[in-house]
Amino acid sequence: MTPAEYNSAVDAHADGLYRFALKHLRDTDQAKDVVQESFARLWSRVDQVEAAKAKSYLFTTAHHTMVDEVRKGGRVRRLEEQHEELRSTSQSQPDLKAVLDAALATLPAIQRSVVLLRDLEGYAYEEIAELTGLNLAQVKVYIYRGRMALKDYIGQLDLVI
Repeated sequence: MTPAEYNSAVDAHADGLYRFALKHLRDTDQAKDVVQESFARLWSRVDQVEAAKAKSYLFTTAHHTMVDEVRKGGRVRRLEEQHEELRSTSQSQPDLKAVLDAALATLPAIQRSVVLLRDLEGYAYEEIAELTGLNLAQVKVYIYRGRMALKDYIGQLDLVI
């Protein structure tokens, strides 16, 4: 990969990578750190990564960086705190984004990642399997379970609106 191709990858994928990290971590500073770390790792391997595979490399790196962050335990929240936030917002018109973010926060890290890659970023199942290192069946199961957990958490849409 040439420096021009690297710069092109930055322009093409920085926003999507940031959105993915922000939805997963729900912290702008941590999301920026993940994006910066992903691009720094790409730069350190600029001679080894093909330009066509830059997007895959960046999202894989971001995914692994976020999993490491979660494993460190730096962002553990108690379920009671999440439910308190929902109770306080349910008195007035609920913010759908906040409800969805709270629902996503209840998912295990791997389910949240695959659901966000599929539903937010629009990746195919095969691409998600490649990015996360899971097999295709595992990806489909995690997406299904994640969606069902979100559905159970949110409940009926007319109760939320």
